[in-house]
Amino acid sequence: MSDYRSAHARPSKNERRAEAREKARQLRQQHEKRERRNKILLQGGVALAAVAIVAVIALVLVNSVRPAGPGPRNMASDGIRIGEGFVAVTTPALAADADPIVSEPNPAGVVDIQIVIDYLCPICGEFEATNGEFIRTLVESGAATIEYRPVAILTSRSAGTEYSLRAANAAACVANSAPDSFFEFNERLFAEQPEEGTPGLDDTRLIELAASSGAGSSIIEDCVTERTFESWVKAVTDRAQTGPLAIRDAEVDGIEGTPTIFVNGQKFEYTYPFDQGEFAQFVLQAAGDEFSTNPTPTPTPTPTPAP
Repeated sequence: MSDYRSAHARPSKNERRAEAREKARQLRQQHEKRERRNKILLQGGVALAAVAIVAVIALVLVNSVRPAGPGPRNMASDGIRIGEGFVAVTTPALAADADPIVSEPNPAGVVDIQIVIDYLCPICGEFEATNGEFIRTLVESGAATIEYRPVAILTSRSAGTEYSLRAANAAACVANSAPDSFFEFNERLFAEQPEEGTPGLDDTRLIELAASSGAGSSIIEDCVTERTFESWVKAVTDRAQTGPLAIRDAEVDGIEGTPTIFVNGQKFEYTYPFDQGEFAQFVLQAAGDEFSTNPTPTPTPTPTPAP
């Protein structure tokens, strides 16, 4: 009886083979299902990762490459012209990608001074310290106009803060919304000019300097913090370096550095360090007979700019 139960309890060789094949088939099916599931999950993960990468790239591009926008009002020449009493000459905003427009000629006897400047450029600061008071006297009396052309050549030299670009944008904001305050704002930017290689003034200080110059408003604050004219500043900087510059009676294929100074279309080839008498003499020579009825004020020592 025991032999009968043993014989029927143990599967035959063929049954064991069949059972093994069935188990192998089941395992193979489970493996194939698992492989398909993993493949689907992997493909889905790759797709999601790709979408995430594309989203990140798009965000970076949107934040770093702004579409070209119109320039500020009162800077259609790529600069702002300031005349007697420090009143700015008004012009419409320059359309995106439009060529700058040469400023109208001055009345007879009024000298045309134009300066391409970078607010981080130390030599620009030294020129302003040496000749700023002389220029102020000329403009205030109506003997000359001054056209400031801010550029941002030194954007990469402020410890990552892009001060040169931000300062030029702030200048454009003031020109756009409070042009008659520009002369004062320009002076204050140079009075607090940071050293090259340092972070420079932050946006809060730029807004404070604008306000203390008579250009305090929420419009200017937003313009400074949002870098409204960033793309315009970059375009102006490129035009200044590659030319031609929109300057009457001058053919300028591009500047080599800042400051670059023109008087009645003639380039001032200065010596360094600056000498106030040298620039005054150049103004007299460039003006010629124009000052016969509107004499040039005698240069005076440059005082320390007010904070």
